[in-house]
Amino acid sequence: MATKKWTLDKSHSEIQFKVKHLMITTVTGTFTDYDGVVETDGDDFSTAKISFTAKTASVSTGHPDRDGHMKSADFFDVETYPELKFVSTKLEKKSAEEYVLYGDMTIKDITKNIRLDVEFSGLVKDPWGNTKAGVILHGKVNRKDFGLKWNVITEAGGMLVAEEVKIVCEVQLAEAAA
Repeated sequence: MATKKWTLDKSHSEIQFKVKHLMITTVTGTFTDYDGVVETDGDDFSTAKISFTAKTASVSTGHPDRDGHMKSADFFDVETYPELKFVSTKLEKKSAEEYVLYGDMTIKDITKNIRLDVEFSGLVKDPWGNTKAGVILHGKVNRKDFGLKWNVITEAGGMLVAEEVKIVCEVQLAEAAA
């Protein structure tokens, strides 16, 4: 079967993370400069090999002061570590629409294997005849595992920023021209 290459349709994709603040509300962040490639055997996404990179300087939470802090050495240290990376290592098919994706995530030159739940939304042709695929990914990581350790203890003894980070990505893939 012929290998197909798929690219991220950035105008129809979102790469997000969610973190508790003061343990009572959630802050959502995005990466706006990213790229990814998926290779499959034909249209069989159970064979997918995935690579993804995001420019850490593109982190955005909708608040300029917080974004500046996220880019500093306290968090992503964008001057020293300009990219974060993910490369798949294994994909388990649970059903026609559900998969478990394992891969190596690298942030600040620290690589850890992570697990993401994947929902495959299907294949369609857009009005211009291009084949598109929809995928939703979600999982959790501990930010401290990647050297993102900054925090403050509140007066009540709680943490300002949770250690657990939820990953939420809604991705549209476009079949690359042969």
